Amino acid sequence: MQKIRLADAFEKVEGYWSPRLAARVNGTDVRLARLKGEFVWHAHAEEDELFLVVEGTLLLRFRDREVTLGPGEMLLVPRGVEHCPVAPQECRVLLIEPATTVNTGAVREARTQRDVPPL
Repeated sequence: MQKIRLADAFEKVEGYWSPRLAARVNGTDVRLARLKGEFVWHAHAEEDELFLVVEGTLLLRFRDREVTLGPGEMLLVPRGVEHCPVAPQECRVLLIEPATTVNTGAVREARTQRDVPPL
């Protein structure tokens, strides 16, 4: 057991769109990510994905609408729902998703991350 101070943990996250594992709870990852710019449109066929904004603003685009999240706000993206995260400025996000979740779903591109390294 080790206490994690989120502000300090986010300083260990290098680069954007490259989550790091903060904790694993019963097969579910708690991941920290720094985001900036636009990600890729994708969906997770088998996994729900929870976005919790710690700092900054995150725009989640869906095919039929957009949702903007600020600090202290979260949104659960249900499995199978196509989405595209966008962070106009640097945003710090805590993600909760199964350990098997690939960050780009079935899409493969330069930022695809199959294994999430620890902090």
